[in-house]
Amino acid sequence: MKISTHNQWVIDDFISMLWVEKGLSENTTKSYTTDLKAFTRFLHQFCGDLDLESVTKTHIEAYLSYRLSKNISQRSTSRFLSTLRALYQYLLASQSINKNPVEQIKNPKLPVYLPNTLSEKQVVDLLAAPDENDPIQMRDKAMLELLYATGIRVSELVNLQMHEIGMLQGVIRVTGKGGKERLVPMGEHAQDVLTTYLKGARAELLSTPSNTVFPSKRGKTMTRQTFWHRIKYYAKVAGIEAELSPHTLRHAFATHLLNYGADLRVVQMLLGHADLSTTQIYTHVATHRLQKLVEEHHPRG
Repeated sequence: MKISTHNQWVIDDFISMLWVEKGLSENTTKSYTTDLKAFTRFLHQFCGDLDLESVTKTHIEAYLSYRLSKNISQRSTSRFLSTLRALYQYLLASQSINKNPVEQIKNPKLPVYLPNTLSEKQVVDLLAAPDENDPIQMRDKAMLELLYATGIRVSELVNLQMHEIGMLQGVIRVTGKGGKERLVPMGEHAQDVLTTYLKGARAELLSTPSNTVFPSKRGKTMTRQTFWHRIKYYAKVAGIEAELSPHTLRHAFATHLLNYGADLRVVQMLLGHADLSTTQIYTHVATHRLQKLVEEHHPRG
């Protein structure tokens, strides 16, 4: 279903602002665009193709009820409201509207989901799964080691460039969400594996010069989806039956750090979380695992 030319223009202008002024990633701006187009299609169908500047709290509440009737998740709706808040703050700042219709609307209360993680033994098994004599698998081993050693996102890993590696300092410079940079220590073991990979397997993978640390078989930047399939393959090789996600090693990194007494704010900094509340979920994971250990090993557990 088409949306009006005017609403399309408002969305395009807003997204351009996000990209230029806020430095948001392509994935984030795509999510914003998808959310806003779905909302404007609703306005077109049920509200006489209402302009976005004319939307009221009542219209937004009607759309939220519509989403509920379609069994759209609360998490998705919470993300949509964040998008809408950003849009109307922009329209307010540009004096296109004089009242923010989202101001009095609260986000739905979200259930706390504990992220899936791996035990230390499972991580060891996963990291040992690739064959170091095969260039592709040696690349994958270096990627897995670096993921677990640093807790960076898969998107940050596949986009890592050679000039962002500081071997002498033992750190990598990561560009995270919103274009924010942070320095993350690698740890000696991951640094050793990465050094071995860079000296051997990487050169075998490159047919032409490239600044990408972990190129694909064609020498290009690997997609997140490709590496996600590689993780699932090695989990199968390692006999790991736990349900994995692209962030599994990131979750394991954070959880294992907290299990060994790391400060929550240090973990927040390493993960690149803007808000400490995002990091706090890992304290639940660590506590949950400690409770299971007590139940399994304490004589009166």
